[in-house]
Amino acid sequence: MTESRNISRLVRKNILEMKPYSSARDEFSGSASVFLDANENPFNSPLNRYPDPHQVRLKQRIAELRGLRVEQVFLGNGSDEGIDVLFRVLCEPGRDHVITVDPTYGMYAVCAEINGVERRSVLLNSDFSLDPEAVLAAVDEHTRLIFLCSPNNPTSNSYDRASVLKILDGVDCMVVVDEAYIDFSRDPGFLSLLNETTNLVVLQTLSKAWGLAGIRLGMLFAHPQLVEYLSRVKYPYNVNELTIKAAIEALDDTARTKKWVNQILNERSSMAKQLESLAFVRQVFASDANFLLIRVDDPAALYQFLMNRGIIIRDRSRVPLCEGCLRITIGSREENTELIKALKNFQS
Repeated sequence: MTESRNISRLVRKNILEMKPYSSARDEFSGSASVFLDANENPFNSPLNRYPDPHQVRLKQRIAELRGLRVEQVFLGNGSDEGIDVLFRVLCEPGRDHVITVDPTYGMYAVCAEINGVERRSVLLNSDFSLDPEAVLAAVDEHTRLIFLCSPNNPTSNSYDRASVLKILDGVDCMVVVDEAYIDFSRDPGFLSLLNETTNLVVLQTLSKAWGLAGIRLGMLFAHPQLVEYLSRVKYPYNVNELTIKAAIEALDDTARTKKWVNQILNERSSMAKQLESLAFVRQVFASDANFLLIRVDDPAALYQFLMNRGIIIRDRSRVPLCEGCLRITIGSREENTELIKALKNFQS
């Protein structure tokens, strides 16, 4: 791709021409001591002040950890905001479309519907592997986004690297690789390609490995020009001060996160073996995520049985290619033990 020309070509005309919201603090650089520009309450510091609309300190820390430049980082209220802003910047309702590879994360379809954008669905192969030829066959001049969730939710597998690269090299639209579960995977992911692949967008999150689902921080990594367009459209103070503070504190303790990930991986291995020993479990799929997908004899009955005992899992049996399947998050050892105990009672 030719960098600047082609990214601009994909952007909606009104976004190219819009003047983004600007505050006085956007126009000021340096250190100030008196803030009389934003009609804030002078009391209850520091929460009386609006947060940094550019999240500079947090972006610097994330860029450092991920080996990227700050201008390649966009932060949102969860990854869902990054997904939604991509639609609003790139997709003209009633004209453009996106492609999802199903089964996959449901918010891609929800965002398409909210934004009035057609979604074309391409099924995975029966073994949950990616079919790049089928994806490429669905592409035309009005394709703006292709969503590839790897490791995928709910199938828990990472996509073959060569298949993803074939799609990246074969299209002139944005390819979004959602890596929400990458910290649990043996796959290295695709961040290393950002400096050489203009049409790549990578999504990551602090919700999973970092244990921060409650602060709602999603990370989007892309070409600086696309990040600039996304920043025009986002709400000025989309990431709040408490989230910024909690994220910086967590990112300064990477050893704790690595410890948690190792514990989850050990529990995942143990859980898989215990589930395989149950007579009504037909298959435990290999996982690159912090959950297991299992195929059972009677998913509806088992799901309700666990619900009645206060154990909440996810019924995926009505999802294409996942017939008979339930999705189980890897919890603490105590939670996992309680689940296995309940399952053994169901078996008897």
